[in-house]
Amino acid sequence: MTETTDVIWSSLPVPALLVDGDDLIANINPAAELFLNISSKLLRGTPVFDKLAIDAPLDDVFARVRNNGSALFINSVDVSGGNSAPMECNIQIAPLAGQPGQILILIEPRHLADRMGRAGSVKSSARSAIGMAEMLAHEIKNPLAGITGAAQLLSMNLSKEDQELTDLIVAESRRIVALLDQVEQFGNLRPPQRKAVNVHDLLDRARKSAEVGYAANMKFLEEFDPSLPPTYVDGDQMLQVFLNLLKNASEVADKDGGTIRLRTFYDLSLRLRRKDGSGNPLPLQVEIIDDGPGLPPELAGDIFEPFVSGRENGTGLGLALVSKIISDHDGWISVDSVPGRTVFRISLPVAPKSMEEE
Repeated sequence: MTETTDVIWSSLPVPALLVDGDDLIANINPAAELFLNISSKLLRGTPVFDKLAIDAPLDDVFARVRNNGSALFINSVDVSGGNSAPMECNIQIAPLAGQPGQILILIEPRHLADRMGRAGSVKSSARSAIGMAEMLAHEIKNPLAGITGAAQLLSMNLSKEDQELTDLIVAESRRIVALLDQVEQFGNLRPPQRKAVNVHDLLDRARKSAEVGYAANMKFLEEFDPSLPPTYVDGDQMLQVFLNLLKNASEVADKDGGTIRLRTFYDLSLRLRRKDGSGNPLPLQVEIIDDGPGLPPELAGDIFEPFVSGRENGTGLGLALVSKIISDHDGWISVDSVPGRTVFRISLPVAPKSMEEE
């Protein structure tokens, strides 16, 4: 490969493998090393079928690509590197121009493709709505305080039936104020002040806080990987993320309670690609899993957008704030939901060695 080709090859955001005419691995890019969890030196010269398990008739596919000289696409197939669980992926297999018999395999994990459009950042139209609401929040809260005070004064000399109406005015005014507080909080979120943090300490603090409040009737299960290195985040903001997710899980649970499972593990396959072409590995995974009714299917794709909520009287700002915080940390958040199981997965960076030592 030329120097320019090497740069392009190393910059590919998805796993890529070069296979020679004998179906031996000729080269793999860094993303494929992470995906397969093995170095390129150990893979070169080995049969591709020994190292890459794809739930598709690859013998026929390779033959067609070589014979026809055109690419083939395989969507939604399980792919495994042999030492990891299968992952649903889209596969592209193409002949290498000017290299008879050699083919290129591109692997795109479906969970990355599905999340690109809905996680990590807030749409510009939603940002505009937030900005406008933030400007109006202060002006709206002042007259609301006057309305609330007047209603409370009126209730002192009214009958019980009429007091119910003034109580309604007070309750709804306070609900609007709470919504405006959330809008202001969303707009005034400071940049994260990052340092090396033990993510298990944050999860433990969030769980203890939830257990004495809104999650008092919930059962908690912990599945922590004790070998996880520190992550590189703003501890206070990440604690807010975990508290918001625990609150959501508690609010959708049955009146008798439910179960929240906290899980951490290491996954080397996930890498966030920035607009400038650089990559950012996000190996630390945190999952918050509940056994509630799940997200409404029509809202699942937009659940991280402001003012989108699956709950009655929900503001739709909690998960938008969570998404913004994770995005500001160069992290990733996704959700998979079916009735009886909703999984919020947060992918975070590892703290630099210098920070870890401090």
